[in-house]
Amino acid sequence: MRHRKLGKNLSRNASHRKAMMRNMVTSLFKFERLETTDQKAKELRRVAEKMITLSKRGDLHARRQALAFIRDKAVAHKLFEELKDRYLQRQGGYVRIAKKGTRKGDGASVSVIQILPGEEEKKAEKKKEKKAPKEKPKGKKKKEKVEAASASTEKA
Repeated sequence: MRHRKLGKNLSRNASHRKAMMRNMVTSLFKFERLETTDQKAKELRRVAEKMITLSKRGDLHARRQALAFIRDKAVAHKLFEELKDRYLQRQGGYVRIAKKGTRKGDGASVSVIQILPGEEEKKAEKKKEKKAPKEKPKGKKKKEKVEAASASTEKA
């Protein structure tokens, strides 16, 4: 029976697994992007989303709970000050996992896990895309070339 078995053990004992998750979640919030195996990424997503939910709560107890898990005080501060504001209106799904391929050495499937940008950042990116100059339709260029060629043949 599989009662009370939550998560994968990732071929590690409990202390190693906990230390690895603490290091990975700290790195994820520090760099906002991390490359790891698929299974580690899926386990990391559970922990990272819980940390972001704690930051959304924002009280002292939540901050202390996050600091008990995250290894770097500056990263915890970033989580509670900057990242919290991105996700106030969002009800989960703060992390994206994208499959990258296989690792050359051992053939393990590798994924990239990243924190999603906030709503304001998405809007700013869309505005930049709209401001870019649009290309002229390709059909007009062909017509101009044909007209120029016919005009030069008429003169000759």
